[in-house]
Amino acid sequence: MTYGCIGEHLSHSFSKEIHNKIETYDYTIREVPKDELDAFMTAKEFTAINVTIPYKQDVIPYLYEISDTARAIGAVNTIVNRDSRLYGYNTDFFGMKSCITRAGISLTGKKVLILGTGGTSRTAKAVAEAMGAGEIIVVSRTEKPGVITYEQAYRDHRDAGVILNTTPVGMYPNPGTAPVDIGCFPGLSGVFDAIYNPLSSRLVMDAAAKGIPAVGGLYMLVAQAVFAAEKFTGKTYGDTIIDDIYREIFISKQNIVLTGMPASGKTTVGRLLAEMTGRTFVDTDAEIVKKYGMEIPEIFAQFGEEGFRDRESDVIAEVGKNSALVIATGGGAILRDANVDALRQNGKIYFLDRPLDRLLPTADRPTANSADAIRKRYEERYGRYCSTADVIHPMDEDPVINAEKIRAMHK
Repeated sequence: MTYGCIGEHLSHSFSKEIHNKIETYDYTIREVPKDELDAFMTAKEFTAINVTIPYKQDVIPYLYEISDTARAIGAVNTIVNRDSRLYGYNTDFFGMKSCITRAGISLTGKKVLILGTGGTSRTAKAVAEAMGAGEIIVVSRTEKPGVITYEQAYRDHRDAGVILNTTPVGMYPNPGTAPVDIGCFPGLSGVFDAIYNPLSSRLVMDAAAKGIPAVGGLYMLVAQAVFAAEKFTGKTYGDTIIDDIYREIFISKQNIVLTGMPASGKTTVGRLLAEMTGRTFVDTDAEIVKKYGMEIPEIFAQFGEEGFRDRESDVIAEVGKNSALVIATGGGAILRDANVDALRQNGKIYFLDRPLDRLLPTADRPTANSADAIRKRYEERYGRYCSTADVIHPMDEDPVINAEKIRAMHK
């Protein structure tokens, strides 16, 4: 291993892709079990590494020298091997500060709640201090000196102005949950979540739904990687490369989600988009058939529409966890808020708006198997399609033109 990242569970990591955009060095993702960390650090068989959960504090005893920032925080995420002496740094500090600043979230004079007590929590505390927070409260499941419980936060700190989440609650592969109910903090003016997978965590989506400025951790991840690469190489890269790589990674990971009426062309356009963009195509109706071993009309006949919708929701919850997909949804997928949230956490939703007179009934669509049924569904759902979409795309006659237009918009 020459350059790379170590941690306990790294299947979700974007670090290799990011570092490959910064430099040409060989960067490896390596999962190190806890009982192997001592041997790995003692061997020193690397040139430089990043360190992530749960080892940002555990690696400190192996270091010859530690930067002032890392020492003050008590956590290291970057190590450089110079002549078998290990030097530790904390580039998470600069990454987090850059991310919060870029999102326009002010901490000056605010009461800041920091969720979690690990290495990233220590970084968040240092950032909050540097950004002029008026009061800093650390929150965890268990009360300890200098740390309160979530129950105490709900009871005594409803006036919090900013929340910084450093816990893994809501992170892949278990998205969809938030560490706190932000509705209990009516004075919030900003939310930061260190989670970057999914692109928009439950916490971030909850805040955005209330009009609160909120940001996930992807920009932090990119920024700290660039600062780490400067330690690796001795070069200076500047801010422009951070913005450029962030945008590239975000767009490449963000799913293209197609919604619309039955027979609106979602599958045809989706397959073309997948081919054009090099993404994997997923049709949620096809996934339902595959998972349950029954055609959709059979599921409706045996379990009714509600039974079908339950199965559809289960499939969408699994599909929505993934990234870099083109997803064609069933006509009724947007009827449940949970489905929309699952699709939006990693995706941008495009409503394929085909006029009613161009929607043709087919026997394999139980809710759209006649002209009257299609008209009824159209009238019931049109407003919902529009309100749940990020983009409303009027459909052209030519599927290729539709796919090309959506590809051009997804930048």
